[in-house]
Amino acid sequence: MFRTTVRPEQAPVAESSRSGSGRGRHDSKITVYISDDELVALEQARLALRAEHGISVDRGRVVREAVAVLLADLDERGADSVLVRRLRREPGE
Repeated sequence: MFRTTVRPEQAPVAESSRSGSGRGRHDSKITVYISDDELVALEQARLALRAEHGISVDRGRVVREAVAVLLADLDERGADSVLVRRLRREPGE
């Protein structure tokens, strides 16, 4: 499974007003293309949530929550956010 280690500068964001939209009907849609490895990692994360934490969710919910966490971190930390730091890396790193 693809696991990442949280370094001190990447400490989790405190709970914020942002959260994933949860389960329910969604009226807006985007298409995102991901690699086979990313899809496998997403599915493994979904299965780990169910097996290790008793949380049964679909991949869409995992993605919506991940987006909410990244956007909350961007709101809170701006230039020091995980998203800004990762997007500033050279392509292919």
